[in-house]
Amino acid sequence: MPEAYKVWADHLGSTTDVHTIGQLLDRYALEVVPTKAVTTQSGNHIFIKTLRAVFGNMPLLPFKPQLVYQYYEKRKAKVSAHREIEVLSHAYTKAIEWGLIERHPFKGEVRLPGEKPRTRYVEDWEIIECLALESRQKKGSVLAIQASMRIKLLTGMARSDLLRLTMSDLMDDGIHIERHKTAESTGKRTIYTWTDELRAAVNLAKEARPALSKFLFCNRDGQGYFNEKTGECHGWDSMWQRFIERVLKETKVVEKFNEHDLRAKCASDAESLEHARALLSHANTATTRRIYRRKAEIVNPLR
Repeated sequence: MPEAYKVWADHLGSTTDVHTIGQLLDRYALEVVPTKAVTTQSGNHIFIKTLRAVFGNMPLLPFKPQLVYQYYEKRKAKVSAHREIEVLSHAYTKAIEWGLIERHPFKGEVRLPGEKPRTRYVEDWEIIECLALESRQKKGSVLAIQASMRIKLLTGMARSDLLRLTMSDLMDDGIHIERHKTAESTGKRTIYTWTDELRAAVNLAKEARPALSKFLFCNRDGQGYFNEKTGECHGWDSMWQRFIERVLKETKVVEKFNEHDLRAKCASDAESLEHARALLSHANTATTRRIYRRKAEIVNPLR
């Protein structure tokens, strides 16, 4: 948490006296942002700083929906504007929870142009090409990346959850995870039951490790790739980048894809939307359908 918010908290002593949007955003930064993932926190603080510069001195109410449209139109960075408005909207939702206001001033009344979801679908033949890429070492990066691809394609597991896997998560009945992203909200847990293919993929990951470790994926020192303090995994990112560069140079694959696209492929290849939702550990099917189901819908003609 930035030092400014600590000073703010010490100065106020109480967070119940909120009259302006700036004060609301300060309380949001103090009480809500720290519960989010580390990488999300850094982005939220940037968004809050931008919002305070525009709305900081305005009273909480009245707040007209037209102000949101005007803000969006004047911002050149439209993607950032979307994220900033999402933060402002959530802050107002928390204001209702905290008893500061009775109703949200613009939720359900503002319809901004939607961001176009990513549509890259990784074909089966592209996966085959990637898994056939020869490793230049008996252990290490290529084999680890390939093993991670196999597991992700079978489970749809998010990268942060995959890289946090330890031996203790591999139980008799399957792989146990708690979605880290939603641990503080839904606390949803998922068990991916064992299949022959999933066991084989996990065994390949174990064999690819360059050192004995409690982590399923580790570096030469036996440490996990995910940095809990920063929410980043630079070592793994570098491995992935080098792997994709080799794929584009040495195979028939010509279009780059990312790890998120593999998660989307898992969801797209699932037999049903509900199965895809369960694999990705989503709370509902809305996000699964809009962002992750990327195959064209097959429709039979009426006659």
